Amino acid sequence: MTADFAGAARRAVQLAAALGWSPDEFWRATPADLRLALGLDDVPGPAGDTDMLARLMEAFPDGR
Repeated sequence: MTADFAGAARRAVQLAAALGWSPDEFWRATPADLRLALGLDDVPGPAGDTDMLARLMEAFPDGR
């Protein structure tokens, strides 16, 4: 497990450097920020399952 974490951390540092981001900018970035920075914002993602979302909202109301 440690080797996997070390490899992932190394890739994250390399990615941040390639983007010109400071460590703070990298760790504050959202997945959407990363997709945009990598030019992946126009790549279609998986289609949402609105029926499942409705079922989950009904099963786990947030108290509103």
